[in-house]
Amino acid sequence: MGILDKAKTYETIKVRFEEDICYLQIYRPEANNTINDRLIEECAHVLNLCEDSAKIVVLEGLPEVFCFGADFQGIQKNSEIEHKQKQSPEPLYDLWLQLVSGSYITIAHVRGKVNAGGIGFVAACDIVLAEEKAMFSLSELLFGLMPACVLPFLIRRMGFSKSHYMTLMTQPVSANQAQIWGLVDACEENSESLLRKHLLRLRRLSKTGVLRYKRYMNTLNNFLTASKPKALEANLEVFSDLENLEKIARYVKTGKFPWEGE
Repeated sequence: MGILDKAKTYETIKVRFEEDICYLQIYRPEANNTINDRLIEECAHVLNLCEDSAKIVVLEGLPEVFCFGADFQGIQKNSEIEHKQKQSPEPLYDLWLQLVSGSYITIAHVRGKVNAGGIGFVAACDIVLAEEKAMFSLSELLFGLMPACVLPFLIRRMGFSKSHYMTLMTQPVSANQAQIWGLVDACEENSESLLRKHLLRLRRLSKTGVLRYKRYMNTLNNFLTASKPKALEANLEVFSDLENLEKIARYVKTGKFPWEGE
């Protein structure tokens, strides 16, 4: 991989390198910054490139929405087409594992709304910085789903009880509350300034030192790897349920939640 790879253009993300920092922006404004297969593939490609060329990866979204989770429109379209093989959640889980275990420091710079699978991206990062207006939510149970793949990463970051509460309540949590719970490390009104201050400090670290430290830290707890089979199984179960798929299709077509009348 070389200069040509760094100059590559993408469909779902924007990428720029500033010396040893990679800025990876989720960029699907037409789809509320939701997650689809192409987004997963492109993010994985960039992170592979960063193994050699970056010390820090800054993951960002749009000013009003960081990432809003699964692309329900895409799921609804796929459910209308007969597939012999169900879509696997494994590539997304593996992408989050890349954020956890890569040879670089990962920073989630969160502005706006974060929901469902977007929480997975946040929880997988080493450091989470947020603007005070940011909001965090897990909406899956409203549709009979569950954040199966998100939960191992979320539990690792802020513990079982708060992850459990956030899943059951499904309501948005403020950046200040998320910081108290441990999902966010720091938040300020001006998150750009907060990010700059962190980068000034983190750039003093050597890539070799970061690599060795993260490699060591990942040997202390194999929770994410051990949880993967159960997480994938639970995800496939809820996204294979026809009743759940009907709820998603109705929401895409009408904008109405499952409990709302016709």
